[in-house]
Amino acid sequence: MKRRHLLHLMCGVPATAALTALAACGKRKPSAAALKPDAHVLAIGDSLTFGYGAPPDASWPVKLGELTGWQIENAGVNGDTSAGALERLPALLAAGSYDAVLIGIGGNDMLRGVSASATRNNIAALVNQAREHTPHVALLATPAPDAMRAAVGSLSDAPFYEEVAKSGQALLVANVYSSVLSDASLRSDRIHANAQGYAKVAQLLADQLKAAGWR
Repeated sequence: MKRRHLLHLMCGVPATAALTALAACGKRKPSAAALKPDAHVLAIGDSLTFGYGAPPDASWPVKLGELTGWQIENAGVNGDTSAGALERLPALLAAGSYDAVLIGIGGNDMLRGVSASATRNNIAALVNQAREHTPHVALLATPAPDAMRAAVGSLSDAPFYEEVAKSGQALLVANVYSSVLSDASLRSDRIHANAQGYAKVAQLLADQLKAAGWR
């Protein structure tokens, strides 16, 4: 089969546009439209979203709201898993109209030995449900638990977050939790931030959302 005809079949466009379309196939990006200054935002996650290890007014959803002016509902639950968040999300979405959803979950799955495929599937379902509610969905990558890497300050995001964000057309927020939790001065314990750490999470998150055109 000739190359131009193959490109035509792969992307479903006229052959004259195939070369351009090939680069775009499967690479649609999340909406970059800016949120309004008083946007209503849902932050769903685990103890890192809740703000464990710091006063209630020091959680990153609170600090992100101060930086952006957005009205952010903190739906973080200590000890929650991807399955638990998936069970909670429908009621949260049904109870409010959100301009954006921020998802940060999966750390407890990894700590408890839940299979990566199950965690990935649950997070993908979270992203899909959130995308049905709003085009503004961001996925905060969580670092893979590794005591040795944490001790030397070199935690890195679990790789499946990038895969899920790409397939679900969500905005990937990378290297935020991992960079903060790699710094002992920003932690309250081995796996949680302190007040300064959550403020840093909020600033890094705000920077990435701004770069993505959300604000």
